[in-house]
Amino acid sequence: MNDGLPSEATALSPGSIGNVGVGYDVLGAAFDAVQDRVRVERIVAPTVEVGTITGTVTELPRQPKANTATKGLLDLVADRHLTHGFRVHIHKGIPLSSGVGGSAASAVAAMKAAQVLVDPPLSDDEVLHYALQGEAVASGALHGDNVVPMLHGGLVLTRSLDPLDVVPITVPDDLYTVLAHPNMQISTRSARAVLPQAFPVGAIVQQTGNLAALIAGCFQQDYELISRSLHDVLIEPYRSRLIPGFDDVMAAAREAGALGGSISGAGPSVFAWCENEAIATRVGEAMSEAFATVELDADIWTAPVDSAGARRIEAN
Repeated sequence: MNDGLPSEATALSPGSIGNVGVGYDVLGAAFDAVQDRVRVERIVAPTVEVGTITGTVTELPRQPKANTATKGLLDLVADRHLTHGFRVHIHKGIPLSSGVGGSAASAVAAMKAAQVLVDPPLSDDEVLHYALQGEAVASGALHGDNVVPMLHGGLVLTRSLDPLDVVPITVPDDLYTVLAHPNMQISTRSARAVLPQAFPVGAIVQQTGNLAALIAGCFQQDYELISRSLHDVLIEPYRSRLIPGFDDVMAAAREAGALGGSISGAGPSVFAWCENEAIATRVGEAMSEAFATVELDADIWTAPVDSAGARRIEAN
């Protein structure tokens, strides 16, 4: 294929803290302590193939329509009527069904790599569109709290997906996320299934106030306001029942100095926000010890809330 385009490209995607407690399906934060890496190579046939799969997870669907990293590429080939296709090689650094956006990250990294493998190159909005199609394979729905922060980096509010309206949220420079990932799995579909079809108006009003105040606290760099607001009264009461020791873990985090926290995405990972890295280290130790009391080993990761978004690391 002598058309001047790169023959392959590789991209990284960070994990994500979906919902950030108070922003169900609309608020998300990049989490760069864990990453997926995807290499996409152009092939002659106008089709999409799943190549090698390595890393923390190797048993992924080999059918392109069922793999989050390849579904968006299939749609791209069809939409653009491409005369070439793609082979995708996935290295998983993010565990699946962990609440850290493992399914979304592969989709994001694949589309970020493929962005420069077509003419004209994909716009950033097109990358987002096709990555969302990929993530929907695993989650069963389109929602922006994982894919959007993975692409943009930092803390991001998705006001609307159609039409797209994304609002980056400024956060204090030293604000850190601690993530405790217990050795268990909860699928996004299972976590959505435990939620009621309707919520009391009072809870919705309280949650709306918490979301608005959390964003205000971030812009104003008001840690007290952040701490008062980082409290999920809508989703957490239902999903926390799926995570052994949840209440004790969150209590231990606050006692060790966390501003607050909640369930990351669909769980079972639990996150806490801290004023700086030193506090985050202490909070992580406390969360690990709390999970150990219910006989769960937990991986502990920390990263700035203002983590980097997806990026290409190679194209040739």
